[in-house]
Amino acid sequence: MTVAVIGHQELISSALSCRINHPRACAAGRALACNLLQLLCLLALLMPLLAFGQSSPPQPNILLILADDLGYSDIGSYGGEIDTPNLDKLAAGGVRFTSFYNTARCWPTRGAIMAGYYPQQIGMDPQKGSFPSWVKLLPHRLSQLGYRSYHSGKWHLGNAPRVVADGGFARSYHLADGGRYFSPRIHFLDDKPLPPVDPNAGFYSTIAIADHAISFLKEHAGKHAAAPFFLYVAFNAPHFPLQALPEDIAIYRDRYKSGWDVIRAQRFDRQKQLGITTGPLSKLEPQIIAPSGSEADLEILGPGELRQALPWASLTDEQKAFQSEKFAIHAAMIDRMDREIGRILEQVRAMNALENTIVLFLSDNGGSAEIMVRGAGHDKTAPMGSSATHLGIGPGWSSVSNTPFRRHKIWVHEGGISTPLIVNWPQGLAAQGEIRHAVGHVIDLAPTLLALAGGTAEAVEGAPPMPGKSLVPALAKDVAIDREYLYFNHAGNRALRMGDYKVVSAALDGNRWELYNLAADRSEESSLNEKEPDRLQRMIDKWEAVTTELESHYR
Repeated sequence: MTVAVIGHQELISSALSCRINHPRACAAGRALACNLLQLLCLLALLMPLLAFGQSSPPQPNILLILADDLGYSDIGSYGGEIDTPNLDKLAAGGVRFTSFYNTARCWPTRGAIMAGYYPQQIGMDPQKGSFPSWVKLLPHRLSQLGYRSYHSGKWHLGNAPRVVADGGFARSYHLADGGRYFSPRIHFLDDKPLPPVDPNAGFYSTIAIADHAISFLKEHAGKHAAAPFFLYVAFNAPHFPLQALPEDIAIYRDRYKSGWDVIRAQRFDRQKQLGITTGPLSKLEPQIIAPSGSEADLEILGPGELRQALPWASLTDEQKAFQSEKFAIHAAMIDRMDREIGRILEQVRAMNALENTIVLFLSDNGGSAEIMVRGAGHDKTAPMGSSATHLGIGPGWSSVSNTPFRRHKIWVHEGGISTPLIVNWPQGLAAQGEIRHAVGHVIDLAPTLLALAGGTAEAVEGAPPMPGKSLVPALAKDVAIDREYLYFNHAGNRALRMGDYKVVSAALDGNRWELYNLAADRSEESSLNEKEPDRLQRMIDKWEAVTTELESHYR
């Protein structure tokens, strides 16, 4: 019933209005007009019910697009200066969520999306190597509703390593070697290993992921057109290493020479203009050291590299040149991802399926401050962004990616867990370019998509109730989602959100809890510990109780 309710929201509202605002039509003796008006109103009100009879509209297709290490402000519709016209068009034709959360890291987020549970419930954080017997992934649930599921890109579910056999997808291109954008050595087609890619083959993983997604769509149109599809496209971009096509880098080479202080302030100004944020801009934290890598890595990377977000004016000319080039590569990777998203959307359009396709776009965690050298290593004499280099954006530029929030990937401060969420569905979503301030989490995606597909999110036998909430009401209107709390726990970093309040702690800060009112201070700049000690303690106690409960579910 959900599909029809959203699709006919405007019509239902009009019907209700006509019943309320036109009583004089009957009183004036215009009986025929009145009766006709009443009939139209009744039909409008009954349409959601009638739609699920014999004349039921087709189930919507689902296209779920996940970026990797993309920060909150990295795309145009969230304040960024990077050219992302395809994503911005989706935002202009749909809704954007301002308070949507991931889990702060790659694999826990992916596990939560696919399973519909907190990662602590299913052995994904920390990783246990297998799911509980009661876990049923999203493709398995959708298949029961008649869907055929496809995957292209990153997977990163160690508890279900085979995408087809364990994940429930009909077809899959699995790129397991994220450290080599130009020549991956480990990748699979339908769970079968593919040969390593020759470095001179002209391969680029972002394009290859889109190519396989398009191939699966064409196959679906040719062989399975009667069934709705679920396509999960998981780009590796813009996750380190920073590797991009030279022609894409050239577009951005001069764009970031003003430095992270200026670019961050500009993004913040655009966010305020867009209505994305109303709170303050967080301060840079130069005491934060990149969470990965070492001094030895710095020596390999060269004198231009930094492990701290120092004031831009304090950098040497060599450091400024090195750092600005790094973010140009980051921007190029996002630009290319947007272009490939455009190609995928064009294929859906060519299938005459775009109108009834729900498109969702989000990121698995905030921008990453990590700097390290691994995989094929780093050649500092090679052109930056080429296959021989291994760079990360580091804390300075990660702070830009996560504008206006504090901290980075791995932390559960807002910078680590906040993601853009764009939802577009021409046939079923009347909203055009609207903003949603409703609070959501990746655990909500499974119940939301199941509801829109005409199913339910009921727990399977032996499983706890799914903790997520359907976002369907918030798609139609900017209304709050009723829930008691949202829980976060990763790598020693902890948080709990209840209503507008959040308690958060970081191992880096000695595990000290801090209380914030996110309605007034989402950038977590002004602790309320001294003003509201009772609330602080209640929420800490609640976090402890929830931890015990969630971890008990893994069996």
